[in-house]
Amino acid sequence: MTVTTPRSRAEDVEVAHPLDPLTASDVTRARAVLESTGRLAPSTRFASLLLREPAKDTVRRHRPGDAVPRRVEATLLDVATGAIAEVLVDFDGARVESWTDVDPTEAPYGQPPVLFEEYDRCADLIKADPHWQAAMARRGVTDTSLTFVAPLSPGFFDVPREKGRRVLRGLTFLRDHVEDSPWAHPVEGLIADVDVISSEVLCVEDAGDVPVPAADGNFDPASVGPARTTLKPIEITQPEGPSFTVAGSLVRWENWELRVGFNAREGLTLHQVGFTTDGETLPVLYRASVPEMVVPYGDPSPFRHWISYFDAGEYLLGKNANSLRLGCDCLGVIHYLDAVVADDHGRPVRIPQAICMHEEDYGILWKHTNVLTGAVETRRSRRFVVSFFATIGNYDYGFFWYFYLDGSIELEVKATGIVFTAGGHPGTANPHASEIARGLFAPFHQHLFCARLDVEIAGSGNSVHEIDMVGVPTGPDNPHGNAFTTRTTPLRSESEAVRMADPAVGRVWRISNPSTRNAVGAPRAYHLHPHPGPTLLAQPEATVAQRAAFARRHLWITRFDESERYPAGERPNQHSGGAGLPAWTAADRSIVDTDVVLWHVFGPTHVPRPEDWPVMPVDYSGFSLKPSGFCDRNPALDLPGGTSAACHDRAT
Repeated sequence: MTVTTPRSRAEDVEVAHPLDPLTASDVTRARAVLESTGRLAPSTRFASLLLREPAKDTVRRHRPGDAVPRRVEATLLDVATGAIAEVLVDFDGARVESWTDVDPTEAPYGQPPVLFEEYDRCADLIKADPHWQAAMARRGVTDTSLTFVAPLSPGFFDVPREKGRRVLRGLTFLRDHVEDSPWAHPVEGLIADVDVISSEVLCVEDAGDVPVPAADGNFDPASVGPARTTLKPIEITQPEGPSFTVAGSLVRWENWELRVGFNAREGLTLHQVGFTTDGETLPVLYRASVPEMVVPYGDPSPFRHWISYFDAGEYLLGKNANSLRLGCDCLGVIHYLDAVVADDHGRPVRIPQAICMHEEDYGILWKHTNVLTGAVETRRSRRFVVSFFATIGNYDYGFFWYFYLDGSIELEVKATGIVFTAGGHPGTANPHASEIARGLFAPFHQHLFCARLDVEIAGSGNSVHEIDMVGVPTGPDNPHGNAFTTRTTPLRSESEAVRMADPAVGRVWRISNPSTRNAVGAPRAYHLHPHPGPTLLAQPEATVAQRAAFARRHLWITRFDESERYPAGERPNQHSGGAGLPAWTAADRSIVDTDVVLWHVFGPTHVPRPEDWPVMPVDYSGFSLKPSGFCDRNPALDLPGGTSAACHDRAT
C-alpha cells in the first residue's frame, strides 16, 4: 500500500485558474483589505469566508497564463453587538466592492452560521447559571466538571424572546470520565436557551425525573475488547502508479476531466466535468455540490421537537472537514488535497488531506461468452473516487463522488457516527423513538441532502423530460397484454419541474441537448436516476417545512442564476422560512433549451436500531447520472482484458 505525494502545503499553492479553491494567501489578503477599511473591531468575527466564483463566461474564456480574477465574500458578525454584514472583497483592486449591513430583527430574520468559539461560550454560560446548577443538583450531580452541554441551533418558532437575537439551545449529557461517550448519558428533561451576544441565559426548563442511563457507550479498543484475528489482509497495489493525473485543481482520469474545489460551507465541489467520447471531450456538469442538508427529528417532545439541523448553512460542512488517513478513510494509492478555511477571526486554517482521490476495482463492467465458439470476453470495471468527510457534533458524513469507465457518475453519502439520544424509562414504548440500550432512546429522524447539479450536457442549452415505464392497456395496440413502453413528460417551466420520484414506474429524469445529436440522430443526454426514500415527513404547517421547503420534493429545476446557490437560502439559521427554492421557482421561468440547474433531494429516514449503538454502521444514500445517447456506443469497448493470463482461457 503506497500513497502519492500530497499537494504542497496549502499556503504555498499558486492560484492558476479562476475556480481554484481559496488559499491561505487569499484568506490573509481578504482580512488585510477589510482591516484597511477600519471597520473591523476586536469583536468582529468571520462567520464565513468563501470564494465568489467568477461568471461562467469569464471562466470559459480563461486560458493558462491569464490573470486570475479573485473575489471573496465574507459574512461578518460582531459578537459584542450582534451586527451582521455581508461583504464582497475584490483582490484586483484590493478594495471592498460592497458592504451590506443585515438587520436580524426584521422578518424573515436569519443569522450567520454558528462560530466555533460560540460552542464553549454557550456551554460556559449555561453551566454558570444557578437554575441549571439547581437542576443538576436535583439529579444528584454536584460535580459538573465532566458534564457536556451540546449547544445547538434552535430553529424558528416565532418566539418573541428569540426574535432578532442570536440564540443557541443547550442539552446536557454526563460523562463518567474524560474519554467517556456523553451520548450514553443524556440528562432528560433539561434544556437551556442562551443569547450568545448578550451572554444571557434566556431560560432553563427542567421537567421530569427520568433517570440518566448508566451504561457506557464507549467503543474504543479498551472498551470493546480484543480485536478479531480471523480477517486476512487485503492489499491494494498499483506498481506503476495510479491512472489519474493531478495538476493544481485539474484532474484527468481515463475519459474524464474535472476540477476539484472546496469551500467552508459545501465542502467538496466539482467543476467543469467533461467526458471524452469518440475523440471529443463534451461537458457534462459545470458544477456539482451538496450545498445543504437538513436533519429534522420526528419527536414531538418539548425537548426535541425543535431539532432540525441545517448542517451546511448553520454549521458549515467544509469547516468541519476531517483530515483523512491512509488505510482508514482511504485505501490504496492515494492522492490527497489539502483545504483551507478561515477561522472565526478570519485567519487561514489548513486542513491537511481533506480530499482523497483514488481508484477502485468495481467488478465486472461487461462480459460475454460466445455460445457458438466458447470464446469469452470480460472487462473489469473501475471507478475514480473523490471524497471528503465532515463531523458535525455526533454525526459523521462522507461524501463520495464516483466516476465510472462507462460514463456514469454516482454520488454516495455515507452517514455514520453516533445517534442522538434521549433518556426514558426502560422498556416503555415510544412511537417516535427506539430504545437502543436500557433506558436509552434514539428519536426517529431524517437526513435529507440536496445536491445542486449545474448541468451542461454537451453544452448549456438543455431541456429536461420525466420518463416513466408504463404498461399498455390490452387492446388493438397490445392484443396479447404483454406490451409496455415509456411515457415522456416535458418539464417546461419551474412550476412543472417540482417533482417526486416514483420507483413503481422506474421514473428517471432525462437531461438532453437538442442542439447536438448522436449517431442515431437523437439528442445527447444523461439520465438522473434517483434512489428515492421519503421526503420531509413534517406536516406542511410545521416551521421546519417552511425553512426546509426544498426537502418536500425529490426534484426541483431552476433556470440558472449565479445568485441562487443554497436551496434554503443564504442564512437558514433562525430564519422563518420561504427562502431559496420556493422563492426562486415562484417566478416560474422557462427551462426549455437553456442553462438549467437540477436540485435533487435524497437521503435516509432513520428509525434507529440497537445495532446502531454505540456507533452506527454506515447508512448509504445517493443517486446516479448515466449517459443515455450521450455516446454513440459503449465507451468502454477498448478496455484491456484482465491482467491474469487465465482470464481469457477458453472455458472447459
